[in-house]
Amino acid sequence: MATIGIPNLSTQLEVALSAGMAEVEDLLRSHIEGNYPLVIETSRHLVTAGGKRLRPLLTLITSHFGDPHKRGILEAAVVCELTHLATLYHDDVMDEAPLRRGVESANNRWGNTIAILTGDYLFAKASDLLADLGPEAVRLQSRTFERLVIGQIMETQGPQKGEDPLAHYLQVVADKTGSLIATSDRFGAMTSGASAEVIETVTKFGEKIGVAFQLADDVIDITSESKESGKTPGTDLLEGVPTLVTLNVMKSTDKADRDLQKLLSKPIADKKVIKQVLKELRNHKALDQSRLQLMQIARDARAALGPLPVNDATGALFSLCDAVVDRSA
Repeated sequence: MATIGIPNLSTQLEVALSAGMAEVEDLLRSHIEGNYPLVIETSRHLVTAGGKRLRPLLTLITSHFGDPHKRGILEAAVVCELTHLATLYHDDVMDEAPLRRGVESANNRWGNTIAILTGDYLFAKASDLLADLGPEAVRLQSRTFERLVIGQIMETQGPQKGEDPLAHYLQVVADKTGSLIATSDRFGAMTSGASAEVIETVTKFGEKIGVAFQLADDVIDITSESKESGKTPGTDLLEGVPTLVTLNVMKSTDKADRDLQKLLSKPIADKKVIKQVLKELRNHKALDQSRLQLMQIARDARAALGPLPVNDATGALFSLCDAVVDRSA
């Protein structure tokens, strides 16, 4: 695995991406600084906790389909990460999550009000950077934010009568995760001056690999311990939030699954029961089924790359598809 987090990168591209990500990190940390001590502390909380920085990395990769040194690429990359961070603060409030990125969640430490306002603050800081990137960038961000919100509302509301729960869930994932990753790809290509065909291709790829990335997280949340994932296993079970694995269990017609389905049909408050359910899920055929579905979506993402030129950036995106599948193995 390369130091940048994607295997099999060319040496030249890896050096360029490493340097670019260091600049992204510097701008990210400096841009969130403010005048009010508590806001500085709360907004730094998840930034300094780390994270994969996948979204700005994708912006930098796709900038190599044009001129990667053009003004605005670093700013666009930081906008994508700030937007992602802001949604994490809000998501943790709605999920009542105690842990994020291996540290205490903001809502657990400072309460829901401060966590929500910190997310709002980060959205404001993202908008401040966007203002210098032009109306097309502002419009792209606005439409992405719209999808993020709609996805969250759809998740909260749940599937409508007669709607397939799995299809509903995949649309939620496309809106909540795929949309911002697609935008991250699009920002890099668009800002670097890449061709219209490249811009549309990487956008389509980004949505698909974003969905795959979330489905990999669904698998990891079942199979890993908190020290590995940085999250508390079973949080979705506690809140009664469906995931790919649990939805596959719910679709089962096997009589042996009825007790498990009954437990999964509502939030599980008892930590001992959550532990037992996790044990059952780790040994359930639905887990293998979920891995197969993830692999198919990753293959679809690879297929979407077909129109791109043969170069190091395209190779990096192909390698990312493999990395997403491998992390869930």
